[in-house]
Amino acid sequence: MDRIKIIGGNRLNGVIPISGAKNAALPLMIASMLTADRLTLKNVPNLADVNLLARILRNHGVDLAVDGKRPGTTHLGETFHLTARDIVDTTAPYEMVSRMRASFWVLGPLIARMGQAKVSLPGGCAIGTRPVDLHLEGLKALGADIEIDAGYVIAKAPKGLRGARIIFPKVSVGATHNVLLAAALARGETVIENAAREPEVGDVARCLVKMGAGIDGIGTSTLRIQGRDRLEGAVHTVLPDRIETGTFAYAVAATGGDVTLEGTNVELLETALAVLPKIGAEVTATANGIRVKRDNGHIEPITIETQPFPGFPTDLQAQLMALVTTARGTSVIRETIFENRFMHVQELARLGADIRLHGDTATIKGVPHLRGAPVMATDLRASVSLVIAALVAEGESMINRVYHLDRGFERLEEKLTRCGAAIERISAG
Repeated sequence: MDRIKIIGGNRLNGVIPISGAKNAALPLMIASMLTADRLTLKNVPNLADVNLLARILRNHGVDLAVDGKRPGTTHLGETFHLTARDIVDTTAPYEMVSRMRASFWVLGPLIARMGQAKVSLPGGCAIGTRPVDLHLEGLKALGADIEIDAGYVIAKAPKGLRGARIIFPKVSVGATHNVLLAAALARGETVIENAAREPEVGDVARCLVKMGAGIDGIGTSTLRIQGRDRLEGAVHTVLPDRIETGTFAYAVAATGGDVTLEGTNVELLETALAVLPKIGAEVTATANGIRVKRDNGHIEPITIETQPFPGFPTDLQAQLMALVTTARGTSVIRETIFENRFMHVQELARLGADIRLHGDTATIKGVPHLRGAPVMATDLRASVSLVIAALVAEGESMINRVYHLDRGFERLEEKLTRCGAAIERISAG
C-alpha cells in the first residue's frame, strides 16, 4: 500500500493548476445513461473514483473512449466520450456500489430509461450513515414502485416516470442528483424544492439542458424540470474543483508563500475563501484563477460551522482544522452535515495539535509548532488535512493509506512539489 513522505517547513510558491471537479464529473458520467447518443465530457480528472465509475458504467453497457490531455495544456483534464446506445444490464451489484456511494445515482437514470433497476444499497460510510431515504422517496413521487430486498433497491416503472412536486425535508446533494437525472426523462414537469444548490448540481443541470431537458432555477433551491421523451448527445466541460481549490488555498495559508491557483474562480467557493483574510492571508482574483498569499505573520483563530452551499463546505472542514492548528489563539469548528467527520482529529494530535471534541464541535487551541510523525488517513478529506499539517510540521511525516487521496486529488504530489514542497510517494513495491 502506497505511503507519502513529507518533510515539513517549506513555503509554497508558484502555480497550481486546478483539475475538473470530481463531484460534478461523476454525476455527469452517469447522465450519459439517459441517451443513446454520445455525451462528450471535457476536463475530467484522472482519479480512482472516476476510473471505478467508468468500470461500473461499462458493466451497464456504456461505451467509453478517453482522449488524453492535449500537448501544452496543464489543467484541461481528459476528454470522455460516453455512449449508452444499449443498456445491457440494469443491475448495479454490491461489490461495485459498496466501493463508491456516488454509483448509487445510476438508480434514477436506469428507472427513467429502462423502466427497471436493481441497485445495491450503498451501506454505511466512514463519515456517517448517509441514508438514501430521500433518494427513494423522490423516485417514488415520480411513479417508481420501489421495494428493498436482500440489500438491494428493486425499482420498477414499466409505464415510465411522471413529473411530480418533491419537497426534500433536508438538503441532499445525492438525492438532488438522483431525482434530477430521473426527472429529465419523466413525463411533464417536476419541481424539486429544497434542492441542493452546490455548483456541481448546477453543472449537471446545465449539461442536461444541452441534452434537451428544460430546467429552470439552476443555482437556486427550486428546480423546475420539463422532462423529455428522449435526450440527445452533447459536449460539456466539467467545472473546476472547488474543494481542490480550497484545499490548496488553505495549504498556502498554512505554510506561507504565494501561489496562483490556475483554472478556477472565486465564485465557486466565496464562503471558504472569505475565511483566509480573517486568519491573515491574502486572496486575489486573477484573470485565470485565484492568487493566495501569506507572509510570515501569525495565523489568527477562526470560528465557523459547516452548512450546505453557499455556506462553509463540510468537504473543507478537515483542511481548515489543519490550517488553524498553529493559530495564535483558539478556533472553534462545528460540523453540522455529517456525523463522524472528526476522525482526522486523533491523527492531527499525533503531529502535536491540541484539539478537544464535544459532540459536533471541535475546539482547536493553537500550538507554536507541529512535529512530524507517522499518521493514518481515514477518508478522503481527512487524508489531505494530514498533508497540510505535515507540510507545516517540523521534520518528517509518513502518511499511510493514501489510496484515499487518489480518490479525489489528481497528481497531488506533483502539484505540491512544483511549488517547493518536499513530498514523495513511496510505492508498496
